Amino acid sequence: MPDASIRPAADADRPAVWRILEPMLRAGETYALPRDMTREAALAYWFSPAHQVFVATAGGDIVGTYYLKPNQQGGGDHVANCGYVTDAASTGRGIARRMCVHSLDVARAAGFLAMQFNFVVASNENAVHLWKNIGFAEVGRIPKAFRHPALGFVDALTMHREL
Repeated sequence: MPDASIRPAADADRPAVWRILEPMLRAGETYALPRDMTREAALAYWFSPAHQVFVATAGGDIVGTYYLKPNQQGGGDHVANCGYVTDAASTGRGIARRMCVHSLDVARAAGFLAMQFNFVVASNENAVHLWKNIGFAEVGRIPKAFRHPALGFVDALTMHREL
């Protein structure tokens, strides 16, 4: 998507970020967050002081968002962690790939040595395929760790990549 760009999120972006987060939350298929999470709680989570938040824009519209943070504190703070959500109408346009590549660059520039995704829902095949394509390896599998609203209990993956 040549016209897409990524920039740090601003307070004024919160309504657009909520517009992207709400359908993902209500579907309950990809994040281990409450499906009935309120707007206030979701935005407080996404814009946590520990998160560096970015938005992807195309044609003047916000079409995706991600956060970057240390995966752990103290002895584990050299490994980054991210969460990504693409606007449903923009799925399949390379937004998630662009955000992930951007996050790898930002993490590397911030001094992180690796990136780890702690809880990738195994049934989220598009994400699993994309992360593997970008160089992440499945380093762990937690059996039946996620309660999918349509599929029942599915595995969660831990994925890792050195920077």
